[in-house]
Amino acid sequence: MAATPHTPPAAPTRRKAGRHRGEGQWAVGHFTPLNGNEQFKKDDDGLNVRTRIETIYSKAGFDSIDPSDLRGRMRWWGLYTQRKPGIDGGKTAILEPEELDDKYFMMRVRIDGGRLTVAQLRAIGEVSRTYARGTADITDRQNIQLHWVRIEDVPAIWEALEAVGLSTTEACGDCPRVVIGSPVAGIAADEIVDGTPAIEEIERRYIGSKEFSNLPRKFKSAISGSPVQDVVHEINDIAFVGVVHPEHGPGFDVWAGGGLSTSPRLGERLGAWVPLEDVPEVWAGVVGIFRDYGYRRLRNRARLKFLMADWGPERFRDVLENEYLKRKLADGPAPAEPSNRWRDHMGVHEQKDGRFYVGFAPRVGRADGDTLVKLAELAAAHGSDRLNTTVEQKMIVLDVAGEKVDSLVAGLEELGFQVTPSPFRRGTMACTGIEYCKLAIVETKARGASLIEELERRMPDFAEPVTINLNGCPNACARIQTADIGLKGQLVLDAGGRQVEGFQVHLGGALGLEAGFGRKVRGLKVTSDELPDYIERVLTRFREQRVEGERFAAWAARAAEADLS
Repeated sequence: MAATPHTPPAAPTRRKAGRHRGEGQWAVGHFTPLNGNEQFKKDDDGLNVRTRIETIYSKAGFDSIDPSDLRGRMRWWGLYTQRKPGIDGGKTAILEPEELDDKYFMMRVRIDGGRLTVAQLRAIGEVSRTYARGTADITDRQNIQLHWVRIEDVPAIWEALEAVGLSTTEACGDCPRVVIGSPVAGIAADEIVDGTPAIEEIERRYIGSKEFSNLPRKFKSAISGSPVQDVVHEINDIAFVGVVHPEHGPGFDVWAGGGLSTSPRLGERLGAWVPLEDVPEVWAGVVGIFRDYGYRRLRNRARLKFLMADWGPERFRDVLENEYLKRKLADGPAPAEPSNRWRDHMGVHEQKDGRFYVGFAPRVGRADGDTLVKLAELAAAHGSDRLNTTVEQKMIVLDVAGEKVDSLVAGLEELGFQVTPSPFRRGTMACTGIEYCKLAIVETKARGASLIEELERRMPDFAEPVTINLNGCPNACARIQTADIGLKGQLVLDAGGRQVEGFQVHLGGALGLEAGFGRKVRGLKVTSDELPDYIERVLTRFREQRVEGERFAAWAARAAEADLS
């Protein structure tokens, strides 16, 4: 089991002003809150705000919400204020939080492992159209986000979601976020091991528990036994990757310390093999290390990746084994390279039970409540009670009889979803962007959708796997550093010297095969309007210059700067 949480002393010793007070690590006695976030977490646990939402704020309205709850603790229940309409990206870093806040919320529905029943998807769709103006975005962490949520409606939304087994508990905040998992866990014919029982046990034992409700920052987890390696394990705080141990059989290789944002870092192998039944315990041990040893002094250094960078995997494993697990872990093999260049499970595939699963692509993860309800009804009409989300902003219908596959595919197409999408629709992701996000500088969702259509029109015969990720700010929610073409939103100057929305370009990032971060060409920026021209130009040069079998990332790493501009 994880170590017992440390309790801050009632009267911490004061230090002289100006003296360095350490990194805020509880395990070495640094209990005094060193920033506002640490102070409000000490004052009251984020999980406690639910009672105030239900008994006070939902009845008295938005203006009654305490600021520490509004911009702090409400995240523990999946709620962020969304961006006030009409504020341009140039003011994002200038205005105070209260000037950016709209009186509506984004609500994130937590979907561990990406697993949804028909009833659950229908409930999300109905909540969307009743309380969220029909909005629904599938995220790259398998959640679904709603917008335009009023505080007055939050208790009713919780009631509707919880009636079907869903929640928003710790969907945001300094706590364990959703545990992402293989969307074909338990059904794929080539699966090494099904991680679903571990995800369910972690959710049951630890999500919503005050044991881990006050972490230095967010904590991201991934568990997959698929040889496709379909959970971007390299960029999670902790990841369990399916492997076969030569003596012990199927289990998981443990990775830790990955993350993106403004200081990206790939996770590292601990060199340890863990059987399925031990995954929750090891997961809790790693979270305990983060809680107790994580850096709390500066928010921009409070992710686990910074601790891993300072400690290294050997010391990290030593602390995990000796202080938290109280036993040694077995050494184990590294995972093989992923078995597929696309890791999103699009298309029609046979399950190990003889039925089929069907993966399909919305445009940049955007849907709406009515469509989600129709999708749930379509799946049910074809004998399925399960739909899963993926980490690529896609979805899958599971358990379809062979004779019903063609009808299901036709029904998905009628709803605007594609089972055999172009590389552009298949490989393009976009974050929330300036439409709703207070951190964003540029628009992303509509830009991504229009970019897909334009590239499909201009390059209809392009067939090479390529990923294009659009992000509205530097925080990399859409994984710009690990895309073939990563686009970081910022304001740029157009040909006339006017400041307009645009992107800094990263080229040649990758996960899985030769994982690494994209190359930044000095001064390479494009306006939003120039984006289709630029990408067409670069992809044309790639096709002209590539050697047989060469991936875009490999070409971008060796190409001359002139060919990348």
